[in-house]
Order: sequence, then C-alpha cells, then structure tokens
Amino acid sequence: MTLVTTPTGLTCQNDHVAWRNRLPIDGFILTLLATVLLATLLPARGGGVQVFDVLTTVAVGLLFFLYGARLSPQAAWAGARHWRLHTTILLATFALFPLLGLAARLLEPWLLTPALYQGVLFLCAVPSTVQSSIAFTSIAKGNVAAAVCGASFSNLAGVVITPLLVAALLHGDGQVRLSGGSAVTIALQLLAPFALGQLARPWIAGWLGRHKRPVALVDRGSILLVVYTAFSAGVVAGIWHEVAPGRLVAVAAVDLVLLGCVLGILVLASRMLRFSRADRTAAVFCGSKKSLASGLPMAAVLFSGHTVGLVVLPLMLFHQIQLMVCAALARFWGARAGEDDTGQRTRSLAAAGSTG
Repeated sequence: MTLVTTPTGLTCQNDHVAWRNRLPIDGFILTLLATVLLATLLPARGGGVQVFDVLTTVAVGLLFFLYGARLSPQAAWAGARHWRLHTTILLATFALFPLLGLAARLLEPWLLTPALYQGVLFLCAVPSTVQSSIAFTSIAKGNVAAAVCGASFSNLAGVVITPLLVAALLHGDGQVRLSGGSAVTIALQLLAPFALGQLARPWIAGWLGRHKRPVALVDRGSILLVVYTAFSAGVVAGIWHEVAPGRLVAVAAVDLVLLGCVLGILVLASRMLRFSRADRTAAVFCGSKKSLASGLPMAAVLFSGHTVGLVVLPLMLFHQIQLMVCAALARFWGARAGEDDTGQRTRSLAAAGSTG
C-alpha cells in the first residue's frame, strides 16, 4: 500500500483508492441512498425535527472546525508560486461552472423543474474536492503537490465565495429562497468554526493526523445528518410528488454533460497555457470536481425548509458521476504516462548504446 501524506494533513492510500474505484458505485453513495430511504420511510416529525436540527447544527459547526484545523496555511503559501495553475482551477470552479449553470436555464422548465434547476446552480457554486482530486492526480501520475495546493485553495475560498455565489445566482428567485438571516448564520456556523480551527491547528493538528477514524466519523456523520434532516422535511412536505423518475434521469444527464464540458474546456485551456502534462492533470482533476462534503453542510445553512432535499439532489448525483468518470480518466492517463516513461527510457538506452 502506498501512503501519501499531504501538507494539508490529508492522506491518500493509492491501493485502497484503486480498489474502491473498481466498484460500480461509491460505497458512501450507497450509505447516502440508504439514508434517503430511511428518511422516506421514517421521516423526523414533531419534536424529532427540533432534535435533528440541533444535532445537524452542531455537526456542521464541528465539521468546519475540523476543516480549519486540517487545512495548513503554510501549504497555501508554499503553492503560491504556481499562481497560473491555481488561478485556472479557481476560475473553473467559481466562474466556468456558474456560467454553464446559467446556460442550463434553457432547460427549465421542460427538462428541469425550477427547484432542480436551482440545485444545478447550487452545485456549480460548490468548491472542489480535496482528497479525491489528490488521489486521481496521483493515479494519473500528475503533479500531486500542485493538486494539494489547488484543491486546498478552492476549499479555503469556497467558505466565503460559495455563499456569495449562491446569493448572487439565486437572488430574487421565488422557488428556492435563502433564509433572511443567512449572512449571520453563515458567519456563526461556518466561518467562525473554521477560523477557530485554524487558530487551534498548532495544538490539535497532530492529534487529528493520528486519529483519522473519529475525524472520518464526523465528516461522514455530519453529511448523513444533513441528508436525513433535509429529506425528512422534504418527505413531510411531499418532495417525492415533485420528482418523477424521469426527472432524476434528466438531472443525471445534465450533470454528465456539465462534467464533460468542464473537462473538455480545462484540457484545451491547460494546453493553450502550455502547462506541463503533470500540471494539466492537476488542473483538470481539481477544476472539474465538486465537494459533496462541503456542499451538503453549506446547503443546510443556506437553504430552509423542504427545498434543501431538492437542492442537493443534483450535487449528490454529480458526486457519483465524477467519481466514475474521473477514475476511468485517471487510470487511462496514468497508463499512458507509464508507457511514455517506458518509451523515453528505451530511447535513452538506445541513444547511449549508439554513442558507446
């Protein structure tokens, strides 16, 4: 097993990732689907709603505290010299995606309902992933250090940029509305815990590095709480009467086209910018991914009522699609890089033999 320790404190186990990528569906997605089924059959009602609301609020705050504690400011500063690469990743994440999302308005309402379209817009405002971006860059034999910095920049920036983008993209829309006190809520529930995590990092970063299982439990447990609470509210309000199976297929198709457009544009842009092959790989994987771990807690803070369940559907589907597509792409690029390395060594040996 190959263990890669990154400056962010995150780790990437390449053998485990390779095994997981052979599965037809991500294991955590199965857990999410089971949670959705549980919320459909046994939604929280009455006093249970308040209990789960409090648990979700605490879990999201703790999650962003851990984000702050794990993301190293030194890693961000160390990667600043790759400013062209990081700018490309940030522009893809927070400019290209939203522009494509706005273009998807042409699909409303004949293909996407207004609420599902708002979910596509929310998906386009979410920051990039960290761990899977690094993992796929490593599998593709790309610039792992650049992927660490680029994905970390995206997550750091997303804490501020994502709520602002959501407010701008969804401003004045009657279907999905931001709650009136969302600015204060964001500051208290997202930014404040994140800042406290950064301040506490010198004392707890080492402990977090040694105890990954409790951290993973908070990561995934908070997401499951958000999903259960959101879909419980949606089920009580009749969410499944609004989403037919054909609509789910339509959302998946839109997600797939969206991912394909971003991948293609990033490949062309990185070639035009004359990035090396390793840097192109990092740009493509970091700039085309969207974080379910960051997006779901943010949705719980930014949106209110039963609309959360509809808003997060496109992101949940996109997460699975990006894992499957990027896993295949990473293995293909990694194999080609290995063939290129073998050919280069053969040519070098031949040249050495001819001169000898």
